[in-house]
Amino acid sequence: MNNGLMQLGLGTNHPLFADRADAGERLGKALSRYRGERPLVLGIPRGGVPVAAQVAKAVDGELDVIVARKMGSPISPELAVGAVTADGARYLNEETIGALDVSAEYLERVAKEKSADALARERRFRAGRPPLSVEGRTVILVDDGIATGSTMIASARSIRARHPERLVIAVPVGPRETCDSMRAEADEVVCLETPAFFMAVGLHYRDFSQTEDEDVDRLLRAWQAPVTASTA
Repeated sequence: MNNGLMQLGLGTNHPLFADRADAGERLGKALSRYRGERPLVLGIPRGGVPVAAQVAKAVDGELDVIVARKMGSPISPELAVGAVTADGARYLNEETIGALDVSAEYLERVAKEKSADALARERRFRAGRPPLSVEGRTVILVDDGIATGSTMIASARSIRARHPERLVIAVPVGPRETCDSMRAEADEVVCLETPAFFMAVGLHYRDFSQTEDEDVDRLLRAWQAPVTASTA
């Protein structure tokens, strides 16, 4: 793998992006060299899908979703010990697991529960459509930002197991150390902004309104409509 890391900008003390659409447009410009390859752009719901839709438009690619669910710890569901995808690909935070002395039995149980939840959500978002093929393609994996990177890593491992030609992780913003760590999971990492002081993804957006399931449905339906019409 090339393991290239492309980092643009230094970050500022004011919001870097107007909203997810703005972030997606700017991310799409940074990925414009993939236009002509018909790449597959996978958004991580829910917030990553509006960003991914703009990227797919910019690179003339196809749009789909990949769902990863965080695995909560025994002491709090908000404290993640890892993440898992619909097909069981997972990332485990060994440091947190060790500090909390989390049992293997607990991890297996939660992984199965969250994987089943991820599968149900993928099927809901696709509304009966089959997942788009990954094998032999350039795949661009998109979220609206990364903090710890657990869901991104689980998603990347799921995609890698399906043998893409090239896997690109692309986000508008994230801490430098997390973006650096993504190099082990992909052929290329594009992180537009790596602020020196990073606390939360949402602080770098002027409008970080919650993306609803219905918003994801609408974006995917709008993307499918031209494809359906052209093949009718």
